[in-house]
Amino acid sequence: MAPPALASAMKFIESEYRLNHLIGTLNKPFISLMNGIAMGGGIGISVHAPFRIATENTLFAMPETAIGLFPDVGASFFLPRLDGELGTFLGMTCHRLQGVEVFLSGIATHYMPHKRIPALLDALTNIETDNLVEINRVLEKFSEPLSIEVWRKWSLGGSVANAIDRCFKLDTVEDIIEALIVEERTGNEEDVKIWARRTLEELKAVSPTSLKVTLEQLRRGRHLDIASCFRMEHRMVQGFLQTPDFFEGVTSRLVDKRAPVWSPTFDGLTSISRADILQRYFEPFAPSVESVKPARRVVANAALPSQTLTLTSQTTYFEYPHRTLSGLPTDRDVKAAIAGKLRRGLQGAVLTRPQDVVEAFEAHWGAVDTGLGGTDPSRLPRALHVAGGRGKGKKGLREKIVSVLERRGGVSAS
Repeated sequence: MAPPALASAMKFIESEYRLNHLIGTLNKPFISLMNGIAMGGGIGISVHAPFRIATENTLFAMPETAIGLFPDVGASFFLPRLDGELGTFLGMTCHRLQGVEVFLSGIATHYMPHKRIPALLDALTNIETDNLVEINRVLEKFSEPLSIEVWRKWSLGGSVANAIDRCFKLDTVEDIIEALIVEERTGNEEDVKIWARRTLEELKAVSPTSLKVTLEQLRRGRHLDIASCFRMEHRMVQGFLQTPDFFEGVTSRLVDKRAPVWSPTFDGLTSISRADILQRYFEPFAPSVESVKPARRVVANAALPSQTLTLTSQTTYFEYPHRTLSGLPTDRDVKAAIAGKLRRGLQGAVLTRPQDVVEAFEAHWGAVDTGLGGTDPSRLPRALHVAGGRGKGKKGLREKIVSVLERRGGVSAS
């Protein structure tokens, strides 16, 4: 891409990422109503909000690897914080979630039939407070209760969820593919074998370079604060705008309507080294060689508006502060509860019965964790403090915990 075009593209990216981060750190309530297609950039202006409503019309995907890019708009932050390796699977495969699945996955915080939306909007207009707890209470009144059978039988739950964790916990794309082949050939459950076969097809259709970059991105994002995730993605996109797969992906998929020809192809996956991935997409830009004028040195991408991303808000965090109010616990939260570590910095009793785990969440889940946010990542907590919520009537709380415990095989510290 020519320098002027590159600069123009990056100016748009910077504005987009600033807006995404601002939504995630906004002091005012923000409700995202995903009553339709929510993909890519649409996710950036919805998924970081404290309240995210899905309906039967919602269609979610992060389709970037199919166009030779990577899941951005803060996906480095939100995907690794879903259950297990679900985020890794969604980010690499472009897999689509529809309707209630968007809620079951943790992308949405609430689920309701779209016919309730007009009444919900009327109720929200009558609220005379910006208190998140009060707003959440209104949303819960309109939310649809889901039975435990829905949690047990959704397409990426149960045995398939366990298979996702087994395969996508691996740290190379080659190992993930090999694990999927094993699941397809030797799996004991038919739904897992079907899932493995379809997942292999999805992976073979997207950019091999994007696969390797995305896996590295999501492994890094798991340990980064949200501001650092956006800055990492800002560096990554500068690399992609100077490599062929993004242009091939957009041209083939969106303009010519044909199958893309990746460079390298899927058969050349092993030729993409991690060292090259790090140098092209993650490491800081190094000064270039001497220019024509010996007295002047230029740095890579000197035509860009900025090589680093300046955010509108200085606030950051390692976990969404509102997650303990509007969302549902993840499998990591359940594991922490079993180990007696729901309260940050305090060791509680180790729980040995499923009912004890459910009661712990019903007693404490449902409050905003105000201690998570700040401006200095080195001084911010990494763990949640789950206390004082008393469940707040969160629909799906008990069912989600029971489904996680069933998938784990009961209560154990492992």
